[in-house]
Amino acid sequence: MEKILVTGGAGFIGFHLSKRLLENNYQVIALDNLNDYYDVNLKKARLEILKQYDNFLFVKMDISNKEELEKLFLKYNFDIVINLAAQAGVRYSIDHPDTYITSNIIGFYNILECCRYYPVKHLLFASSSSVYGKNKKVPYATTDKVDKPVSLYAATKKSDELMAYAYSNLYDIKTTGLRFFTVYGPYGRPDMAYFSFTDAIFNNREIKVFNNGDMYRDFTYIDDIVEGIVKLLDKIPLKDEDGVSYKIYNIGNNKPVKISDFIEVLEKEIGKVAKKKYLPMQQGDVYQTFADISDLKEVTSFVPKTSIEEGLHKFILWYKRFYGGDE
Repeated sequence: MEKILVTGGAGFIGFHLSKRLLENNYQVIALDNLNDYYDVNLKKARLEILKQYDNFLFVKMDISNKEELEKLFLKYNFDIVINLAAQAGVRYSIDHPDTYITSNIIGFYNILECCRYYPVKHLLFASSSSVYGKNKKVPYATTDKVDKPVSLYAATKKSDELMAYAYSNLYDIKTTGLRFFTVYGPYGRPDMAYFSFTDAIFNNREIKVFNNGDMYRDFTYIDDIVEGIVKLLDKIPLKDEDGVSYKIYNIGNNKPVKISDFIEVLEKEIGKVAKKKYLPMQQGDVYQTFADISDLKEVTSFVPKTSIEEGLHKFILWYKRFYGGDE
């Protein structure tokens, strides 16, 4: 049974991915620091589900703690590492920059060092669509230049990609980076728009609609994201012309949705009209995200299957059960 380390294992993507891996009979060691960026009870609820599997182990740890991380690598001799641990959120990075440097830069450096001294078959790590920054060309392709980040969060994710390439080049670490596009679904992050909008509408609170709803996001349902990651587990990147086994992929829905249209779908699913406060574009935001997934499709036959209507329907059903006690 292959051993997989999933950092950020109590997080949104980490939880769903770990569950899928456990069902596929991998041994999963999930690491998470359980910080309070959002409700810790949601993270604990995810872990309670994962703890039902015999092939699951949870370790409370921060990846910025290099000494403890090295002990973990030494003890378990991981076959695959999937680094999803990071301080998320574009807007939060404006007021809390230190957290992003600690988690996204120092923490990921520690992961790379551990993969250097305790070699793994494959390292996969989370990047973000935010690295595309001020790019005007759409859809975003992994061959595009990404040197104009509009937030510190985006800059840390681009830094991760550069560090990973350097370590892959220097120490032959087989590495795949994953640029995620606006992931949503059950057990999601409360700070994301779809979640906070839902909570506000149900509780008769106002929602803030930036740029009058004239923005586009490539919303990607969690099951599609997990499918893409799982398909890549055994797809070790071929060495490029410089002899480096490193590859970046977009994982998105390849079908952007206008925010105003997204709100309409949400209102229809909930059965209530949102109280809207229209505001200008916020600092750190981009006008649109749109994933070119052609290279991922070529390598894995990946095709996202979940429409925004189906995905939000599933999310609302979960929200009602989790927060309202509905069956």
